[in-house]
Amino acid sequence: MFSFKKKKNEHDALKVIIDKAVGSGKKIVLPEGTDQRVIDAAIKATELNICKVVLIGNKIILQEKCSKKALRNIEIIDIQSESKKREMYARSLYELRKEKGMTEEKAFELLKNPMYFATMMLKQDDVDGIVAGAVYESAEVMRPALQIIKSKPDVSKVSSCFIMEMPENVSFGENGMMLFADCGLIQNPTDSELAEIAIETAKTADTICGIKPRVAMLSYSTKSDADIEFEDIQKVKRAFKIVRRKDSSLIVDGELQVDAALVPEVAKSKCPGSSLEGKANVLIFPTLDAGNIGYKLVQRLAGVRAIGPVLQGLKKPVNDLSRGCTSEEIVIAMAITALQSKISIKGE
Repeated sequence: MFSFKKKKNEHDALKVIIDKAVGSGKKIVLPEGTDQRVIDAAIKATELNICKVVLIGNKIILQEKCSKKALRNIEIIDIQSESKKREMYARSLYELRKEKGMTEEKAFELLKNPMYFATMMLKQDDVDGIVAGAVYESAEVMRPALQIIKSKPDVSKVSSCFIMEMPENVSFGENGMMLFADCGLIQNPTDSELAEIAIETAKTADTICGIKPRVAMLSYSTKSDADIEFEDIQKVKRAFKIVRRKDSSLIVDGELQVDAALVPEVAKSKCPGSSLEGKANVLIFPTLDAGNIGYKLVQRLAGVRAIGPVLQGLKKPVNDLSRGCTSEEIVIAMAITALQSKISIKGE
């Protein structure tokens, strides 16, 4: 097992997220229920009262791995013994996807897959969120989520962000956290998609991390002349204008180089009128290439912990894990998912 003890030079950022989720009452399903990391996370999340936990897995195997006492407050679902529920979910899946070529037989077969079973549980409101990816590849997690749960009406594409837990001796961010997006899903977002990513990530900063978002739309130029014809710069400029039009209360600026977004002295020189004043805590990258390279550089060179990817824009929360994740990281993902469920209930 593990603990959430603060390490040397580490902020209490993760504890902030965990504490916000305590007592949520949300039910989170873990489809990879016989993986030892997942089991340990389920037990810890239950002990911390972060959420109610459902494990999908073979009951006999689970009972061999854990004591009855440890599993006492955890619901265990063995798909093989849930034939009636599987049939019910299969009928619903067929109705949802028949226009896409789904047959009743194929739907029933898919419901033998724990990921599809969990996604139908979420669709039917039998659970409030899903955390998976310790065993499944990202595509296996995302495919049923996109097919069945789908994106919110006001969002054209599901995006992702990473919550970066900054070392204590670093002044960047707020309350030990910064958010980077999109680093995992949308390869080359359009201007409107880039604006959506910015707005959704700002919401994550506010509701999950508890920080007031200060959003920088990044580029390789800072406030370039309007007549510059480079499309990649113009895309960021247009995205910034869309964000301002959709949410005039959001503190946001662009296009900005990363030093102008993060260093007050540089901001005074390059963009003296910027509302960010070189104090951005949400960085929006223009492409997936830039975002993925950026977060991994910061993670490895600066010893920053990257939490995510946190999926944004789904009607109901599903979160992906790295297959190399630890039990602690699964618990954090469960806390984030529980918080996202509370937000979606409120319609935010």
